[in-house]
Amino acid sequence: MSARTGAGSRRTEAGLRLALTPGGKLFFYTVLVAYAVLTLLPFLWSLSLSLQTAQDAANVHLLPPHATLQNYAYIFRNAPFARWFLNSLLVAGSVTLLSLFFNSLGGYALARLRFPGREAVFLFVLATMMIPGIITLVPDYLLLSRLRWIDSYWALTVPFAATSFGTFWMRQYFLSLPHELEEAARIDGLSRLGIFWRIALPLARPALATQALLTFMGQWNSFMWPFVMTNSEDMFTLTVGLQSFHTQYYVFWNDVMAASMLATLPIVVLYVALQRYFVRGIATTGLK
Repeated sequence: MSARTGAGSRRTEAGLRLALTPGGKLFFYTVLVAYAVLTLLPFLWSLSLSLQTAQDAANVHLLPPHATLQNYAYIFRNAPFARWFLNSLLVAGSVTLLSLFFNSLGGYALARLRFPGREAVFLFVLATMMIPGIITLVPDYLLLSRLRWIDSYWALTVPFAATSFGTFWMRQYFLSLPHELEEAARIDGLSRLGIFWRIALPLARPALATQALLTFMGQWNSFMWPFVMTNSEDMFTLTVGLQSFHTQYYVFWNDVMAASMLATLPIVVLYVALQRYFVRGIATTGLK
């Protein structure tokens, strides 16, 4: 076993030395640039379509022959785009804040508190992650219908106030924190809740930022749940409202892409703001 480990270490060191050579760096950066170009192409194509007229978009032009901002004005003038945008912002923001709070509490309890059945509870949380959401869609709809929550913000936010993945994520991060910090805080007289609020939670900022970004992005891009749970146009989120640009026989891609460009702005802004914590949270969560 040790021989295999030594051989693996030598291969890793050899690979690192190769990567640090001028030729290795050139290859590495060439691959990164090519990947970045492939990633940006769909975005640039969408931006180009959003600046084209319907006729130009139908004729497939790589660059807009007659660039115009009329598509952006159209979606605000002929559709309640602002209301859909605010609905998505309210739902995604509320779910993100609620999930951060409840998932942190659940993750800390499973990581630090000693109580009967803790492992069974954790296994149950893991088991729920294996159930596809589409399977529970009909039972969820019937339950929310009995609560008279259909076509309301309650139906769009409360069911996602706590998630199994978020609880698991926070538990793994709290397990990586040293126990000595909590023991010192307990000696200083802090209660368990005080330790969580003043010691553990501030140290978990990378994990919280990562979870916030993933949760916000998931809720912002969610389609099936708000599509089923909303009936009135005033309650539509952006993903559902964009369907109004799809007619029975034709899709106005220039209008769809203009709305899509505006819809990506909150995600881009949030990622730029949390990028440092996001990378650190991905790199450190679960490491002892």
